[in-house]
Amino acid sequence: MAGHVLEVQDVTKRYGGRVNDASATMALAGVSFFVDEGEFVGIMGPSGSGKSTLLNCISTIDAPTGGSIRIAGRDIMQLSSKEVARFRRDELGFVFQDSNLLDTLTVRENIALALTIQKAPAREIVGRVESEASRLGIADILDKYPYQISGGQKQRAAAARAVSARPSLVLADEPTGALDSKSSSQLLETFELLNKMGSTIVMVTHDAFTASWCHRIVFIKDGRLWGQLRRADDSREAFFSKIVAATTRLGSEACDAR
Repeated sequence: MAGHVLEVQDVTKRYGGRVNDASATMALAGVSFFVDEGEFVGIMGPSGSGKSTLLNCISTIDAPTGGSIRIAGRDIMQLSSKEVARFRRDELGFVFQDSNLLDTLTVRENIALALTIQKAPAREIVGRVESEASRLGIADILDKYPYQISGGQKQRAAAARAVSARPSLVLADEPTGALDSKSSSQLLETFELLNKMGSTIVMVTHDAFTASWCHRIVFIKDGRLWGQLRRADDSREAFFSKIVAATTRLGSEACDAR
């Protein structure tokens, strides 16, 4: 039976000031949820809701003020700085809005970089890079440089790099934000394929179409969990409609509160 890959328990994040200081900003105010192995979960919320802060805390880029975050059974808040670097390398894969490919390396070398850092054997690296590229439809661009390929191809290369080291969790931050509709669909098809082949994915997005590819949406408002929406047996079109309705209601509540 699949277990929790990610467990977020009562996570808070405060910027500035002390605990009860009115000048402090509570970016996260007690968020709790979990992600099971093999899930594809989206995080949505209005601008300033805390969703990016939450992703930064999960990814070990930022540290929560309170609560706990467990990934693959380990409490990441208890890790030393050296352990965090190793944990991020071995257990987490990243896909950002900007692909973050290195311009001086070919696509092949960019994908291989994660494995090289992990100190995988050279012979194994070659096979794994070609395997990931083949299943993501980018085998024909392996020897090109980032400036020679499209934005969508860059993001698929970034996705290949993210999963090549076989992490416990893939984190995506607005991965379709800079793509046109065709490239967005191709990237989301890539994520869907990776998920079907075993990758657990958590994705922050503001876009309902992008979110409609997920299994479940976690909504954040004012640093708190506002609600969740499961796709279950819905078609993607039906799930999209439910997401639009939920985000509209969430947006209306945010406007009413001002």
